[in-house]
Amino acid sequence: GELQIAFKQASEAEALRQSEKLKSALLDAVTHDLRTPLTSIKAAVTTLLELSKENDESEETIKLDDEEINEFLEIINEETDRLNQFIENIVGLAKIEAQAIHYRKNWTEIEEIIQNAIARAKNQLKNFDILIELPDELPSVFVDAHSISEVIYTLLDNAAKYSPDKQEIRISARQISFEMIEISVEDKGRGVAPEIRGRIFDKFFRSNQEDIHNTSGGIGLGLAIAKGIIESQSGKIRVEDGRDDFTTRFVFQIPIGDES
Repeated sequence: GELQIAFKQASEAEALRQSEKLKSALLDAVTHDLRTPLTSIKAAVTTLLELSKENDESEETIKLDDEEINEFLEIINEETDRLNQFIENIVGLAKIEAQAIHYRKNWTEIEEIIQNAIARAKNQLKNFDILIELPDELPSVFVDAHSISEVIYTLLDNAAKYSPDKQEIRISARQISFEMIEISVEDKGRGVAPEIRGRIFDKFFRSNQEDIHNTSGGIGLGLAIAKGIIESQSGKIRVEDGRDDFTTRFVFQIPIGDES
C-alpha cells in the first residue's frame, strides 16, 4: 500500500535526478568537447582567410611564411581529428547501449591483439618505454579482436596522457582460471584516487583534478566505451594500485570463449 507508493515515488525521483545529472553532463560535454575544437578551427581558418583577403586588397603583400601557415593547418588538422574522435565515441557509446554492436569473433592470439593496439597508439607512446610481459603458454581467445584491441588502445592512450615522459608503461596478460584471461596496463602517473575509482568508467564523468585518467581530454567517454565493450563480451574491468613501482593498474578479464 502506502509503502509501495512511497517506494515508487522515491525510485521515480532518483531516476529523474540521474537523468538530470546526465543531461547536465551531456551539455557540459557538448560545450567543452565540441565547442573547444570548433573554436580553434574557426580561429585558424579566419586568420588564414583574412591574410589572403588583405593580400588581394593591398599593394604590399603581407606574407606568412610556410612555417606559420603550416602551424595553422596543423591546428585545423588536429582539432578536426579531435572532433571526429568525440563524435565516433558518442556513436560508439550509443551502439553499445542499444546493443547494436555486431561482434565478429575469431580465435586470436593475445599478443597480436596487444601489438595492434601498440601500433595504433605509436604516436602517443613514442616518448615511453613499453614493457610487454606475457607467459609462454597463453591460449588463443575467441573474441572480437578489433574491439578488445580498441580497449587496450584506450588504456595505453590514457596511460601516456597521465604519465611523465620517458617512463615505463607495462602491458601484461595471464590466464587466471580455466576460462578467463586477464590483461592489464600499468603506468607511473599520479594515480587515481580510491574514492573515484568506481565512477571513472561512468559516462561523461569529469574529474575536478586536471591530471586524472580521463580519456578524451575533456570528459571520459573512452573509459565508458571500454567498459561497455568488455562487459558486452562477458568480461569485467576495474582500476587499482599498480604493482612494483607502477602507480595505476587498469585491468580487465575476458573469457577465453568457445565457438558454441
